[in-house]
Amino acid sequence: MMQTLEDIRGLVEADLAAVDGVIRARLASGVPLVSQVAEHIVAGGGKRLRPLIVLLAAHAANGGRALPGDRHHQAAAFIEFIHTATLLHDDVVDHSSLRRGRQTANAVFGNEASVLVGDFVYSRAFQMMAAIGVARVMEIMADATNVIAEGEVLQLMNAQDPDTTEERYLEVIYRKTAQLFEAGAQVAAVLCGANPVVQQALATYGKHLGTAYQLIDDVLDYRSDPATRGKNLGEDLSEGKMTLPLIHALRHASEADRGLIRNAILHAGEGAQREGDLKRIIAAIDASDGIGYARGRAEAESRAAMQALESVPESRWRDALADLARIAVGRDR
Repeated sequence: MMQTLEDIRGLVEADLAAVDGVIRARLASGVPLVSQVAEHIVAGGGKRLRPLIVLLAAHAANGGRALPGDRHHQAAAFIEFIHTATLLHDDVVDHSSLRRGRQTANAVFGNEASVLVGDFVYSRAFQMMAAIGVARVMEIMADATNVIAEGEVLQLMNAQDPDTTEERYLEVIYRKTAQLFEAGAQVAAVLCGANPVVQQALATYGKHLGTAYQLIDDVLDYRSDPATRGKNLGEDLSEGKMTLPLIHALRHASEADRGLIRNAILHAGEGAQREGDLKRIIAAIDASDGIGYARGRAEAESRAAMQALESVPESRWRDALADLARIAVGRDR
């Protein structure tokens, strides 16, 4: 029987508590504004999905044996820091005011503070990596953060471009989302001294899981209840982001609907989005089965993630990683 997300978290409950302690301790700063923004971030909670993957991958790579020391806790924390820093910067770039149902840091403290504290969180992550003292970990994370930064620029280039292709879209979500999933799983395997086959298997798992996760996230932008998700329906559209449901709709919608979608993307951010237009665009996405197409791509990525785990020794931790891949694509059901 497939485990729930709560079941999976229960496997590493003590580890997650330790990671939370590391996060709070390492976000502390003698500069009051840094601490205030950091506390706002921590209080916002979040799914801690990336730390969860690091912890599960570490246990799976170690064959379920007890993990010595706390390097896996440190790694889970610095992966979350990289993610947090990108969110702080993203919310400024996207002019976002709401995340997880709460005001964003930039809405509370201003854009300048959010960008600068994002830089602090990035640099704190690299201090933690350096303290671990494993050159391969530094190499993986340096490459990953560079790829993520390129993804941010690619997304900026794609903004308000209705001619964005599926290939360009997939490149952005690999760089912006899947890359950090991949790096987290790979770093966990490296720190456990796993053999190169297991290291690569977990990296591949993370890459496909991250892609599946983001594809479903983009489906949810046209499906979920704003009160549940903490974001407004159609927010990607209002920011001029071409995601897969919309890309697919543009390929198959009527001429009138294609014109409506192109106009909405080209003029995103120029004023309040008309509710009637959003409803028509969602109807066009539904008529072209844009949701089904994106969900199908996500399910293929989920299967690829589970297939990668075949090279990882059997354990309850490996089973949990497989179930996580299934859960990632079931969030829109």
